[in-house]
Amino acid sequence: MPRITKTLVEKLAPSERDVFAWDRELRGFGLRVKPSGIRSYLVQYRNAQGRSKRMTIGEHGRLTAEEARKQARLILAEVEKGQDPAEVRDTVRKAPSVAEFSERYIVEHIPNMKPRSAAEERRIIAKFILPGLGALKVASVTLADASRLHFSLRRVPIQANRVLGVLSRMMNKAEKWGLRPLGSNPCRHIDKNSEVARERYLSADELARLGDILVEAEHTATELPGTIAAVRLLVLTGCRMSEILTLQWPHVDFAAACLRLPDSKTGAKIVHLNAPALAVLVAVDRAEGSPWVIAGGKPGAHLVNLE
Repeated sequence: MPRITKTLVEKLAPSERDVFAWDRELRGFGLRVKPSGIRSYLVQYRNAQGRSKRMTIGEHGRLTAEEARKQARLILAEVEKGQDPAEVRDTVRKAPSVAEFSERYIVEHIPNMKPRSAAEERRIIAKFILPGLGALKVASVTLADASRLHFSLRRVPIQANRVLGVLSRMMNKAEKWGLRPLGSNPCRHIDKNSEVARERYLSADELARLGDILVEAEHTATELPGTIAAVRLLVLTGCRMSEILTLQWPHVDFAAACLRLPDSKTGAKIVHLNAPALAVLVAVDRAEGSPWVIAGGKPGAHLVNLE
């Protein structure tokens, strides 16, 4: 067997069938010449199960003989470790792109989330992840790819963290579905931007001014009286905005003076009501046929966009 060199590659003539030449120094490294004259470097080996595999490295002209030899050494080294490079390459080629994978993720995973979280997850995927990574194979997304996306949003550091969180959940799900190796999530080693928790309480003067404005609004803003009730309940209960906007009458226990929230951000919980909060609830006009305490402008819907 000759040593595969540029001279040999270019001298080997095509025939009616594929012509093969194997290197005398690097066992498994070879050359194939097709009847069309196309010359390709390849590697042949047996995997851990004893099955013979043949893997094309690339065409002569795009690769030199020495470049192909170096790649062949790397491939054969993986074989020695018990890997099957041809199978790995085939898996990567068949793997879906991030854009294709996201369609399955949205259909199979996001419906298990709470509506508000699901909507935000879809928004982040459409606005940030697909434009940045959609064309990549889901199995090929690297730490560098994820870091580049996170860094590109440095002007909005909190948003950058949220995007990284969604991408990380997608990569974890890809691992569970067998589309990436286990433990390969590229987001794990990226440092998130620092976030400072902020709490803001109204002062006595601010509460007094807010009360005056609400009283005035009760006489002037008659389109959506539920808006005023919502603000009063936020101040008097300490509930999250989403908890007040999605509050339903069956959750209000007037006898026990409490709200029984079945599905808050922290799970089911009870919110005790003081006398002013109860008075607000008693005064709310119930929309006919609607379960919502804070009814919206559309029939059967609750108020949105209170901000």
